Amino acid sequence: MSWLETHPQSKRRFSLGGGVTPVEPEINLIPFIDVLLVVLIFLMISTTFTRYQELAITLPTANGSESQAETKQINIAVSRDGRFAINGKVTARSQLSIVLTQLSGQGSQSEGVNSLQVNIDADARAPHQAVMSALEAARDANLSNIVFSSQFNNQAKK
Repeated sequence: MSWLETHPQSKRRFSLGGGVTPVEPEINLIPFIDVLLVVLIFLMISTTFTRYQELAITLPTANGSESQAETKQINIAVSRDGRFAINGKVTARSQLSIVLTQLSGQGSQSEGVNSLQVNIDADARAPHQAVMSALEAARDANLSNIVFSSQFNNQAKK
C-alpha cells in the first residue's frame, strides 16, 4: 500500500484540475476611472488657450448700390519675386511701414484714417511671407481697412 492511497487529502492536491472551478476575470472600474480622470486633467492643463491678434480684413460684398463715401485707396502690389510697390512706386520691404505711416498721416489730415483703404494686389505666385509683410506694415501704420484683390479666370478648366 502506498502513501497516496492512505492520505486522501494529498491525492486531491496532486490532481490535474478535476474539481477546480474557472475564475472569471473582472475589471476594477475605480482604478480605470482614476486613470481616465488623470489623463483628462493632463490634457486640459496642457492645452493652451491663446487668442491670436488678427487684422480686420474687409471682404468684398455684392450689393447693387454704390458707396456714398469716397474712400482713398493705398495700393500695395506684391510681385512674383516678393518686391513691393505702393501706389505704383517701388518700395523696399524695410520701408513699407514708414511709407504707409506717411500716407496714413496725409490721409488723416484730410479725411480721417478710417476712410483709408489698403488694397493688396499680390501675384498668385508671390511668397506668403511677402504678403504677410504687407499686412504687418499696414498694422504698424494703424490701417485696418484692408482688401485683397483677385482676378477672375475666364478659361474654364476641363
